[in-house]
Amino acid sequence: MKRSLLSLLIGSMAYASGANAFVVSDIRIDGLQRVSAGTVFNSLPIEVGDDVESVQVSNAAKALFRTGYFKDIQMGQDGDVLIVSVVERPSISEIVIKGNKAIKSEDLKKGLGQSGLSEGEIFQQATLEAIRLELERQYVSQGRYGASITADVEAQPRNRVKLTINVKEGKVATIQHINVVGNTVFPQEDVIDLFELKKSGWFSLFGSSDKYSREKLSGDLERLRSYYLDRGYINFNIRSTQVSISPDKQSVYITVNVDEGDKYTINDVKLSGNIIIPEEEAELLLLAKKDQIFSRRVITTTEEILSRRLGNAGYTFANVTGIPTPDHENKTVSLTFFVDPGKRAYVRRINFSGNTKTEDEVLRREMRQMEGASANTQKIEQSKVRLERLGYFKDVTVETPPVPGTSDQIDVNYTVEEQPSGSITASLGFSQSDGLLLGGSISQSNFLGTGNKVTVGLNKSDVSQLYNFSFTDPYFTVDGVSRGYSLFYRSYDYDDTDISNYATDTAGADVRFGYPLSETESISFSVGIDNTKITTGTSTPDYITSYLNQEGKTFTNVKTTLGWSESELNRGLLPTRGYSQSASAQVTIPGSDLAFYKLVYRGQYFQPLTSDFTARFATRVGYLGTYGKTEDVPFFEHFYSGGFGSVRGFKDNSLGPKAKEKNGTNFNSIGGDFVFEGTAEILFPLPFVKDQRSLRTSAFFDFGNVYDTQCAAGVIDCNKPDFGELRYSAGIGLTWITPLGPLTFSLAKALNAKSQDETQVFQFSLGAPF
Repeated sequence: MKRSLLSLLIGSMAYASGANAFVVSDIRIDGLQRVSAGTVFNSLPIEVGDDVESVQVSNAAKALFRTGYFKDIQMGQDGDVLIVSVVERPSISEIVIKGNKAIKSEDLKKGLGQSGLSEGEIFQQATLEAIRLELERQYVSQGRYGASITADVEAQPRNRVKLTINVKEGKVATIQHINVVGNTVFPQEDVIDLFELKKSGWFSLFGSSDKYSREKLSGDLERLRSYYLDRGYINFNIRSTQVSISPDKQSVYITVNVDEGDKYTINDVKLSGNIIIPEEEAELLLLAKKDQIFSRRVITTTEEILSRRLGNAGYTFANVTGIPTPDHENKTVSLTFFVDPGKRAYVRRINFSGNTKTEDEVLRREMRQMEGASANTQKIEQSKVRLERLGYFKDVTVETPPVPGTSDQIDVNYTVEEQPSGSITASLGFSQSDGLLLGGSISQSNFLGTGNKVTVGLNKSDVSQLYNFSFTDPYFTVDGVSRGYSLFYRSYDYDDTDISNYATDTAGADVRFGYPLSETESISFSVGIDNTKITTGTSTPDYITSYLNQEGKTFTNVKTTLGWSESELNRGLLPTRGYSQSASAQVTIPGSDLAFYKLVYRGQYFQPLTSDFTARFATRVGYLGTYGKTEDVPFFEHFYSGGFGSVRGFKDNSLGPKAKEKNGTNFNSIGGDFVFEGTAEILFPLPFVKDQRSLRTSAFFDFGNVYDTQCAAGVIDCNKPDFGELRYSAGIGLTWITPLGPLTFSLAKALNAKSQDETQVFQFSLGAPF
């Protein structure tokens, strides 16, 4: 007779009392749809041939339940055959999230997937409830206390379900009050100013500082703790923090209770351990001194300095720990710096990644740390800085992981993120000074990934034509000697700009060499020849025609240039830290048609003010003079001032001496033989833009002018160098390095323009150098 227990559930007393032990001759699985039979057999603790009783059958059912694949399991017997009937849990066919804006759907789904809730997975109601609570917690951490999450489960054919998660985010609660209780040493205002979180006010419209965030508050409390610890209050303690929410869940009130303790001074500073480097040198690196006020920052900085010094000696795994021992009775602290140098480390390999275009050789030749040599922290970091200064990469990072299985070897891994270093395109642009720009060019500072700079251009604008070819190999020799050469033809009609009425046609060529003096300094030498032809118009000023009548209209000059440059900038493109400066002296050699020389100095300095703001100062000074029998400097070699790269807010090339048009009343700028310019800027991030590495936004103050020390007849405003004649402007500017070319613009106000000056509030340039 056929016996069946298919109706009995796990733990059924009927099964326990009525079932007899039997030897399993076969096992049959009923009800499987997606789960494989192998999965069931792997989880089932009963095999064919086992002698089983009711307890073992019950335990087997429990084991299958623990897999999470089934919502119902029934065990039965048909003769000697064990029958397992299952009902699978449904699978998730689709997850739809509605109503979310503050957190992207992709991020929410990623979090759901990490918790086991994703499309194609088994659906469990308990997991869904846990996820709903977790999502609400995420919104609460953003200060959205009114957020609520509901979930709808819709049955689908073939034992599937569709999940719809409805999000009601609510508004971020704003901070109405922040109070620190227990502080007596420092004013309440100074302490609260340390917080990134701020009380809601007018300026809150431009940021999120008044939006409560648990993470921000944690950072603020750590900042507060550091403030006291850096000023001697070693026992400072934050007793409690209360965050109160208004009944409508729209306002937040924060109260921080602190115990300041007493101020401690340093009583003694000692070194301990295996110092390796001379103890006298190590003591000079100790920033903490006796009788100083205790400061945790001084301790951590000293640890970093000593660790770096040991790293420079090859002990990359060195560990330096500053241990303070307080004397509470005398309110003093004894400091002991324990030095554990570890083993001297050697570099096994130097690896590069991320350089999909740039050849490895280009990166490797910038390395100052060599493979097989003792690891040197300074050289590893210096190599990183040299890669950043190339201007080929947006970002450079370095890691020094130990080699597995060794205790004295590391690999040095540089990861770079490449950025456009030029273009091979037809160009179309517009500049206020040059008008419409048309042409085709190849301009690559990293040509085909070789590190060579190549420029081939055919460009035409309303006022100029330029055809040029230039090539520079920065590593002409393995020692870093560079060589370059160029050919060019340039035609310029100055009547279409703010410069006097004449045109020039110039063709020339040069060859140049550079020699590195140090990691940051180099000298250069070049020799070139050019031929310039001057064409005058009907209104050319007498000042110019007089010079041409005396010297001629065609000039062939051989020029030599000696230059020196130094750069401590952190990047080759849009730097934010360090300084650079250069000086050059150009002179025509005897035998040239004209005898003159040019001296030019340029410098810039970047000083970070905060993590987001940087101060920049820059200047340009130039002088044009003659030697031998030549008395008048060539007017077509003059310096000009005004516009981009000069004094913004004034029209390009419009400042300085002016000459009256012949038979006219207009005065046009003619430049001068001495120029002095400068700028002071505050660089700041552009709001709502995450990647700032190709952007520069600034508030600037420009000043400068160009002077004519000879003051020829018919020239006005030809002052000798005089700071009282400087022009000033202020405004905001933006530079954006795009794949199509540089874009730059400024809004500036000329502050002390005179009647003869030409001003321009908005200036921009697209697709042209700036």
